[in-house]
Amino acid sequence: MKYSVEQIMTAAYPVMPVLAVNRVEDAVPLAEALKAGGLTVLEVTLRTEAAMAVIEAMKTVEGVIVGAGTVTNETQLIELQRIGADFAISPGATPRLLEAGKAVDFPFLPAIASVSEMMQGLEMGYSSFKFFPAEASGGVAALKSFAGPFPNVSFCPTGGISIANFKDYLALDNVKCVGGSWVVPADALNQQDWSRIEQLAREACL
Repeated sequence: MKYSVEQIMTAAYPVMPVLAVNRVEDAVPLAEALKAGGLTVLEVTLRTEAAMAVIEAMKTVEGVIVGAGTVTNETQLIELQRIGADFAISPGATPRLLEAGKAVDFPFLPAIASVSEMMQGLEMGYSSFKFFPAEASGGVAALKSFAGPFPNVSFCPTGGISIANFKDYLALDNVKCVGGSWVVPADALNQQDWSRIEQLAREACL
């Protein structure tokens, strides 16, 4: 099934887990734990050698939407299309990457950190963005200021989001979901503590 950016962001509410997975064998139990906790849209960052294989493995879990984060070039987008990823997210947005994101047949969510970057994305036909790094780029206050002149733009803020502040972001009308790594702590993943990860996912949905 093909999804739109809007469908993915809506399905990701409240939190899209940002995952750096080193072992392919962790992919399926991790996806199942997050799904059991209520989180079904998963961003696997391309920061590990196993990332592409992890995405392919997670795609076998029924009821989850699996995409890639830390996408920085056209080659990665083409490979993600080949393996059937559901979406891609970048940490930034160059004109070339914005063009490439329009050429693939799955949703691409570019990241912005300023109004000028957002306007460049709007000129290219994008209306939804990752706001990154969110806390370092002004956080909730910045997103509030974006809403006035750009009422139809929606965001998934990521970077510095935690259990302590994610609900402050979700209270904003222009925020559809947040991205965060706190749901899957590195130690829990390393120890394959799926019950703890499921509980953290469940707590994020409360």
